[in-house]
Amino acid sequence: MQATFTSFYFLCFFTGILILYYLIPKKTQWVFLLFASIAYYLLTGNGILILYPLAACAAAYAGIRVMAGTQDGRKRRCALFWVAAVLIGILVLLKYVNFAVNTVNGIAFLCGAEGNVLEGLGWMAPLGLSFYMLSVLGYVIDVYNGIAAPQKNYGKLVLYGLYFPSVLSGPILRYREDGEQFFAPHLFCYRQVTFGLQRMVWGFFKTLVISERMNVVVNTVYDNYGAYRGLPLWIATVCYAFQLYTNFSGGMDIALGMSQAFGIKLPENFETPFFSKNISEYWRRWHISLGVWMKEYVFYPLLRTQAFTGLGKKLKDRFGKKRGKQYNTFLAMFVLWFTVGIWHGGDWKFVIGSGLLHWFYIVSGELLTPFFDRCMEKCNINPKSRWVDAFRILRTFFLVNIGFVFFRADSVSAALCILKESIVLWRTEGLLDGTFSVLGMDLIEWTIGVVSLLLLFVVSLLQQKEDVRERIEKKKLPVRFAIWYALLFYTILLGYYGPEYSAAEFIYQGF
Repeated sequence: MQATFTSFYFLCFFTGILILYYLIPKKTQWVFLLFASIAYYLLTGNGILILYPLAACAAAYAGIRVMAGTQDGRKRRCALFWVAAVLIGILVLLKYVNFAVNTVNGIAFLCGAEGNVLEGLGWMAPLGLSFYMLSVLGYVIDVYNGIAAPQKNYGKLVLYGLYFPSVLSGPILRYREDGEQFFAPHLFCYRQVTFGLQRMVWGFFKTLVISERMNVVVNTVYDNYGAYRGLPLWIATVCYAFQLYTNFSGGMDIALGMSQAFGIKLPENFETPFFSKNISEYWRRWHISLGVWMKEYVFYPLLRTQAFTGLGKKLKDRFGKKRGKQYNTFLAMFVLWFTVGIWHGGDWKFVIGSGLLHWFYIVSGELLTPFFDRCMEKCNINPKSRWVDAFRILRTFFLVNIGFVFFRADSVSAALCILKESIVLWRTEGLLDGTFSVLGMDLIEWTIGVVSLLLLFVVSLLQQKEDVRERIEKKKLPVRFAIWYALLFYTILLGYYGPEYSAAEFIYQGF
């Protein structure tokens, strides 16, 4: 069975699980979800890899039991240290050893060494490694801090870590807010089930109709970026922004929709991030659960360490209270954004594109805001006007797209080359003479993509005022059915299922 939520076999798997979930005794629902999650993990990859999450949960469980059984601060700290060492050790071993090896080899090459100084390891990373590790580690830290109850049942802890709708791509869970609902009995609720299924349909639309279509353009250009100059590179980059957003947020819609059908509410992970007016706001609306986790377990604890409190005092003495505090915060933010970047993958392109570049944006914005405010005041520009907000949204989207170039390119050098060719060699001849007009798709495919993006834009605007499902629920029954069935069949008929399928061919056959 494929791991992806959009595969036919997964839909059959979910349908069977959902039906049985409400037929079995309510007290055993959590046990059923546990076995379903283990079955999903075993069926979607190398079965032996399930030993990693089971070992991680076992280490967390052992540490939690030690913390629950003693008030000795030293023993509790020791338990936390060893659990964190095991969890982070597994994460580093499976995901980042080769990153360190490649970095050392790169430095050696710059120093004149021939060949590789170190050889990489062929570890196979288990499904959902980065997500369940953070969820479980955050829970152990909360138990240590006394803000989460220690779980006495190992099976329940495994369900929390391996819950199959969220294990693939999140959201990252926090036990004190999300955990107990996994084990509570859930009665069948028609409204909750239908709302969950409706959200799943919306997720399928975003993933199959938009994301997969944008992927064709992105692959066409980025896999042969040396053949393109100027505008086609920007078109592909913007397409990648929409591909990544609709793929990730669409997957979240499916995961949250499945959970809602089970009576479980997962935290939201996206909130129309491309409407953000600055980078800080963007990260409050993009991959929300990751941002919350990083601030709560990396950024704030880092600022409270003895090293940073001492440095903060020195900076305040030298630069004044306000500037000293600001500089100390910027340094802690550097560590935070490096961590965010490397979490996305063991490669410098992720460290830059999803981490340090955004740190630079935020720090520059903080330092330059007074200057820009004075300029707007001198020019009699109202900073709260709509066109200023529109400019800020476009500016933020542009800056985010630069980061996406690093994220999608094969390497840092490839990303720099693409940016150079995009800006220095700005040419539109390829589009004007028709050579690059399709970029992997014909006119009908482009039309479907653009119309679908417009639909996404309209729904996103409406969503900011009220849940669109609740808005539709107020309509008369025939209207409700017409809307949802139209979206369902639009997705089924125009979803992109691979190179063999052509929506254009389907449309042409109708005439």
